[in-house]
Amino acid sequence: MRRRSFLSTGGAVAASAALPGWAQAQQASPGIDTATKTVTVGAFTPISGPVPFYTILTHAAESCFKWANETNALNGWKINYVTYDDGYEPARSVAVTRRLVEENKIFALAAATGTAQSVAVIPYAKEVGLPMIGPIGGATALFSERLVYPLLPDYGWSAAANLDYAFNGLNASRVALLWENDELGRSAQRGFDLHMSTNKKTPAESIPFEVRNTDFTPHVRRLANAKAEVVVLFGSNANLAAALKAAERIGYEAKWMAPFFTADPTTRKLAGSLLDGVYFSSWLLPVTSDDSDVKAYRDNVGKYYPNDPIGVFGLNGWSNGALFVKGFQMLLASGKPLTRANLVDVMETMTNQNVGGARNVSFKAGDHRGARQEGILQAAADGTFKLVREFRPYPAEVFDAKLA
Repeated sequence: MRRRSFLSTGGAVAASAALPGWAQAQQASPGIDTATKTVTVGAFTPISGPVPFYTILTHAAESCFKWANETNALNGWKINYVTYDDGYEPARSVAVTRRLVEENKIFALAAATGTAQSVAVIPYAKEVGLPMIGPIGGATALFSERLVYPLLPDYGWSAAANLDYAFNGLNASRVALLWENDELGRSAQRGFDLHMSTNKKTPAESIPFEVRNTDFTPHVRRLANAKAEVVVLFGSNANLAAALKAAERIGYEAKWMAPFFTADPTTRKLAGSLLDGVYFSSWLLPVTSDDSDVKAYRDNVGKYYPNDPIGVFGLNGWSNGALFVKGFQMLLASGKPLTRANLVDVMETMTNQNVGGARNVSFKAGDHRGARQEGILQAAADGTFKLVREFRPYPAEVFDAKLA
């Protein structure tokens, strides 16, 4: 595994017992070095595998932590960020997390990349009492655990937001779903189907695909045969680009919609002009915003990773890193011992906070829904992504549905 760390730190002491697997609550947890005022956190990231460009997310989170260190955002404390390659394979994500806990003595996972990967880690995190702050994924399972604080929305909510715009913004009657056959896609399918049912409609098609799929010709032929007017695709940037290319090859014309993380220059690089006109739901402010938090993202990623594109994808990583920064600020301000248990407690008091490019982020006991609204963006021929519908709450029947 490849490891990356930008600040060294010393050892740590015992964990807290407020949740299963924790030791005395009045002692500092692993990852806390009071002598150097350093907190060590970690993440898994796909340097290898099918989506190596997802490391843009990790670069952005790391840039956020460097920015926090340099601006003294944590009142003298520094963040040490350790990451290892997991190849975007859930089993390897668990192995990486175990290594981070046992060898690097991390205080928490912070901005770890992957939906299925984060879900796979939950049982081990519960076993050792490890907080998961800002997992970069949108599966339903991430919202039902006390240790997990997702900033991203459930992809089911996003899929419903896309479908709602297809019905009411694009006036479509035949809408299909093309979904990645893992936790990401299944969560999207749940919200899509529920909103379909609420509107007393049925999908024109609902087609799963594997994350490593590169040829979407059979899938697109099914969409064409079903006469789908709008296709909502939930998968990677590479999946969206491949599907658009397949549609061009067979002459299938439809309007396409996708989740926020594909509204990014990385997708433009893969799809070229085929991306023009595609719609995306987004829970983040536009990357071109004059907002100070978004400007900090642009300036610092440009400083530390000048070859990475500035886009929604990177702002996502920055914002999930910023969630740990915000949570640790709150823990320091609380005056409580620096334990994993107390971090979990203070995270549940976060109310209407600005976190990176997200706004009005709130958590409370029994409700770990962070982002609560989305707007609709559209890819323009000049390479930008323009807001074509203002932010609105998610369809209520999906947002308020009982999570599995």
